[in-house]
Amino acid sequence: MESRKYAYLFAEGNSKMRELLGGKGANLAEMTDIGLPVPPGLTITTKACNSYYEEGRNFPQGMEEQLKEAIKDVEQKTGKEFGSQNNPLLLSVRSGSVVSMPGMMDTILNLGLTDETIKGLAQSTNDQRFAYDCYRRFIQMFSDVVMGVEHYQFESILEEYKMKREVKFDYELTADDLKELVEDYKVLVKRNTGRTFPQKPIEQLEMAIKAVFDSWNNHRARVYRKINNIPDHLGTAVNVQSMVFGNMGNDCGTGVAFTRNPSTGENLLYGEYLINAQGEDVVAGIRTPEPIASLEQDMPHVYQQFVDICNKLESHYRDMQDIEFTIEGGKLYMLQTRSGKRTAAAAVKIAYDMVDEGVITKEEAIMRIDPLQIDQLLHRRIDPEAKLTVIAKGLPASPGAASGKVIFDANKAEELGKAGEKVLLVRTETTPDDIHGIVIAQGILTSRGGMTSHAAVVARGMGKPCVCGCEAVKIDYKEKVLTIGDKVIKEGEMLSIDGSAGNVVDGNVPMIDPELSSEFLQILQWADEKRELNIRANADTPNDATKAREFGAEGIGLCRTEHMFMAQERLPIVQDMILAENQTERQEALDKLLPMQQDDFYGILKSMAGLPVTIRLLDPPLHEFLPSSEDLITEITKLKITESDLELLAEKEKLLKQVRVISEFNPMLGHRGCRLGVTFPEVYAMQARAILQAVADLRAEGVEVYPEIMIPLVIHREELKRLKQLVLDVAAQVEQERGITLTFTVGTMIEMPRACVTADEIAQEAQFFSFGTNDLTQTTFGFSRDDAEGKFLHHYVDQGIIENNPFAVLDRDGVGKLMKTAVKLGREAKPDLKMGICGEHGGDPSSIEFCQQLGLNYVSCSPFRIPIARLAAAQAAINNKDQ
Repeated sequence: MESRKYAYLFAEGNSKMRELLGGKGANLAEMTDIGLPVPPGLTITTKACNSYYEEGRNFPQGMEEQLKEAIKDVEQKTGKEFGSQNNPLLLSVRSGSVVSMPGMMDTILNLGLTDETIKGLAQSTNDQRFAYDCYRRFIQMFSDVVMGVEHYQFESILEEYKMKREVKFDYELTADDLKELVEDYKVLVKRNTGRTFPQKPIEQLEMAIKAVFDSWNNHRARVYRKINNIPDHLGTAVNVQSMVFGNMGNDCGTGVAFTRNPSTGENLLYGEYLINAQGEDVVAGIRTPEPIASLEQDMPHVYQQFVDICNKLESHYRDMQDIEFTIEGGKLYMLQTRSGKRTAAAAVKIAYDMVDEGVITKEEAIMRIDPLQIDQLLHRRIDPEAKLTVIAKGLPASPGAASGKVIFDANKAEELGKAGEKVLLVRTETTPDDIHGIVIAQGILTSRGGMTSHAAVVARGMGKPCVCGCEAVKIDYKEKVLTIGDKVIKEGEMLSIDGSAGNVVDGNVPMIDPELSSEFLQILQWADEKRELNIRANADTPNDATKAREFGAEGIGLCRTEHMFMAQERLPIVQDMILAENQTERQEALDKLLPMQQDDFYGILKSMAGLPVTIRLLDPPLHEFLPSSEDLITEITKLKITESDLELLAEKEKLLKQVRVISEFNPMLGHRGCRLGVTFPEVYAMQARAILQAVADLRAEGVEVYPEIMIPLVIHREELKRLKQLVLDVAAQVEQERGITLTFTVGTMIEMPRACVTADEIAQEAQFFSFGTNDLTQTTFGFSRDDAEGKFLHHYVDQGIIENNPFAVLDRDGVGKLMKTAVKLGREAKPDLKMGICGEHGGDPSSIEFCQQLGLNYVSCSPFRIPIARLAAAQAAINNKDQ
């Protein structure tokens, strides 16, 4: 059977063969094809990598023969011979995955040097010192990345030599010094590996290729793929290229450049180079590189050629390029080009400028920007130039960064915050009781809880940074200290968090404020022209609603009324309502809450005048508004010991008894949502009245409002039917009292599997569906999100049992199928049924694309994720326009 082609010369490929040749190999082929000065070479394909694993880490049949044939072609083009003692061909070996991926094998230079070929290199260059410097570099590099001998062991020997010779720099060692050093390096290799350093060039090459293939599955690479959703099956290519030397004299050099500034996006050549150096010297920090502009003075003709090539490459690829080059004997060689990594600010400016320059279309500009990356533009972030001491890592629950004094108590945080202090609220976990502290704090750090815990959800809604589930943080509330390993931080000392990375950083760190450029706002307008999904906000206060509107929200998709109960002055009234022993007592508390709720709804509806506002009636279990039984037991114990206040003791004991009666074994699946409305209809009646009276007030002022009243946690048509009727009855009363006709809709939150599979029945009573994917994910997986994210979920992701955290990226195969069923059944029953999504997934680009494919009308997310959602929705429409 004819063997597959595994080795391609650069001249045989092109940029369209990326999946086969990897990004680097495809670009080397393309540069060769368009006539640029590329040192000859070949690429071993990604298919060879996959076959290598299929064959039990053995090269596929035919690959070695193809490799040797390709090397002959390179010998012919260079006039050199691989393994020759006279004029040896030396090679570089680089990995080259389809997607640029840090964590792969480091580059190997000077491959092909042996005790014999070194003589030919010394003779052909007439420079023994240069030859043996190449040999010692090669042994060190090859032994480290291929044979597993730690880099530092070679460095230790090198430092000893420099101390003995009383020199400071490597280049001060003589040829004889380097010859001795090479022998000591070989002894080190034999001692560590039990084998001599390989002296056959073809063996070196085959070992290096295997090392590249093996690096595809090293820990760094697997982690990077997991974080960036890169498929494991892609494999990596291997690029084998003839060496050119930038370290043979002052007419040589090496460098790296970008065709535009990768930090700012400015259209100026950006980079650096070193005269008389190899590529590793530029990044090693041994010598300080020169800015690329200085090359014009050092080598004017090379600089002009380089500028012309940069312009040609950017024009050819129609994107900013990251370029590696070497100059040998005054001749320029291009070693690599690829689309350059860039900051969010640079991505926006480059995309905008290239549209302005007529290089790309608006559609292409939209597709060039990673929606998740633009989080950088919306929040304060740590100065990338700052030197940080990261002391712990948790979950990146809400983006942005903050520094502040560590405070463990919400009351104290509020007090200090109002006095002008910057505070960081640090808790084991937050509860509704802590809301006043969260509001005033710069950021929140918790040792427990997941990405959708109370702290995370509230922080995201407010645009505050938050790190959750940082188990390394141990809090001693009594002593007012936290410990992270051996480090002890007292209350009042400074600490910083990076909510985008999940890092906890020692001390105070410099920050960069967010800034929305005119280019960014213009690209968002282009995105709005392309997208089909409406973008709404999850907002619970007038301030949140105003901020959402500033970011381009087209309404509110989720207003969580329970968040209005959390304010410090309201909580006692809410607790009175919950603990009421009869309906009369409960109604007294509700009567007090009614004007407060009405005022809230008035403000939110007014700030969203002309746009729809979906208001969810009370959803969480009632125990969330009560003190914890553990705290009460602690207080009771102290009162018993001191016998200081017997009346207070009796009151606390009564409260503890009531809390225990209300507490549930599994509150997420317990007495909450519409179940509260069924058992305590007066609570939902109060909320409906508050909404509708606010609507009546605004109507009287001539303000146009579109309220949508949402019943949560419905599992049965009859639940929705009864509670909808309750709302209609209240509406009739308000209409009679005010003498007006109210316009509003009543719908439900689809967040239980049973609701999805009976959506055709539920749709008979609903005017809209809103998918609550947080709870739908929990009930589909059978995961408690706080427990799962904090304890075992990362193991499932790390081990490949599931691909992503399903609370961050919508699970299309499970949760998605239930949603698809609900959409199909719901629209069969009611073709014009409006549907959206209001779970945290509403701001995730992958989930937004799935919503586009489902045919939903809108997605809803926290205010600070609206620009992300606008861009992601446009990309989803572009990607799916033919479907």
